Amino acid sequence: MILYNDRLRRFQAMIGGAADVVFFPISADLHYLTGVPRDIPNYGVTMHPGAWLEGAWLTPQHEPVLLLPRMTAEFGGLERLSGVEIRVLGDWDDPAALVRDILKRFNLPAKPRVAISDTATGETVIHLQKLVPDAVFISATALLRPLRVVKSEEEIAVMRRAGAVTEAAFADVLKQLKVGMTELDVVSEVDYQLRRHGSLGPSFTTSLYNSGPNHPLMFGQRLATWPRVLTPPVSVLFDFGAVLDGFCYDYGRTVSFGAPSEEQVRVHRLIMESQAAGIAALKADAATTSQVDAAARQVIADAGYGETFRHRLGHGIGMDVHEPPFLTAGDETPLQSGMLFTIEPSITQFNSFSARVEDVVVARPGGGEPLTRGYQDLIVIE
Repeated sequence: MILYNDRLRRFQAMIGGAADVVFFPISADLHYLTGVPRDIPNYGVTMHPGAWLEGAWLTPQHEPVLLLPRMTAEFGGLERLSGVEIRVLGDWDDPAALVRDILKRFNLPAKPRVAISDTATGETVIHLQKLVPDAVFISATALLRPLRVVKSEEEIAVMRRAGAVTEAAFADVLKQLKVGMTELDVVSEVDYQLRRHGSLGPSFTTSLYNSGPNHPLMFGQRLATWPRVLTPPVSVLFDFGAVLDGFCYDYGRTVSFGAPSEEQVRVHRLIMESQAAGIAALKADAATTSQVDAAARQVIADAGYGETFRHRLGHGIGMDVHEPPFLTAGDETPLQSGMLFTIEPSITQFNSFSARVEDVVVARPGGGEPLTRGYQDLIVIE
C-alpha cells in the first residue's frame, strides 16, 4: 500500500530551506505526493475556464490545497478525493481571485521562493508573475526528484504487477497474430489486450518497428506504416506498456513473421546477450549509468552492429515512462539500490532484419533484477 502522507511529510521536510510555497499541476509529481490521479491524455488540448490554476499548493507547514475548475472537479470525479482540501472554481468565477486568496493564507515573505513543477504551463507562470511579482521561481520537480528516483519495495511491487499485466496482454496478443495482418491490426490488439487485462490504457503510444528485405523500416510515419501488411519475411518489434496504480511499464519483444533467417536469429541473439550484459552490470553502489550502457553496447559493437544500436540503453521509469537518470554515455549517475531502469538494446536496420528487447530492471547490489522474464526466445508466427 502506498502511503501518500509519508511521502508528503518527507517532501515538506526537504523543502523547508528551499521554497516558501510549491505548486504542482495534475501530473506524475502531484500523483506521487498526494494520490491525485491522472487520466489518459488527449492529442489535442481540452480547455476549461481557469485551467491555469488546476493543481495543488503546499508549503513546508500546510497540507495541500487542490484548486480545480468545475469541469475537472465534476466530470473528472475529483471532488470525491479525501486527504486534501479542494477549492472549485466556478465557470464564471475569477481564477486570479481564488489563487490570491490561497496565497494570502500562507503569509509568504517578501520575494518568496515559489517552486513550480516542470510541467506547469507557460500560462500558469504568466498569471503567477502578475499575482506575485517579486517571486523567485525554482523547479519543484527538481526538489522532488530525490524522492522519486529511488523506489521503495512497495513501489517496486506495484511495478512488478504492471509488468505482469503487460506480459499477460502480450501473451493474448500472440494468440491473435497471423500472417496477413496489418501493423494497425497488431497495434489495436495490443491496446485492447492492455485494457482487457486491467491497464488504464497504454503508458505511451504503442509502437511497432518492423523491417525486412521487402519491408523497409520507417520511423515516425504512423499513417504510412499502419496500413502495411506484415508479409514474411519480416521482423516485428514491439514497444508498449501498461499503466497500473499510477505506474508505467515499458516492454519490448521481437516476433518473426515467417521462418526466421540466419540474420534474424543472429541479431536477436545479439540483443539478448547485450541485455544480459546490461542487467548484470546494473550493480547498485558499484557502477554508474554510463558504465551499464557501455557494457551492453560493447556486445553489439563487437559483433559489427554498433551503428545499428541507435539510442541509449535505457531510462529511469516509474510514475512517468521516461524519468532521469538515463543509461547513456555522459550520464555518470551512481546507481542506488531500488532505482528502476529499462534495459532495451536494439539492432535496427532499414532494409534488413531488426530486433529489440525491453524489460524494467531494478538495480541491486549484485546486479539487476528484471521484473518481467517471459518470451526470451525469438517468437515465430507462420
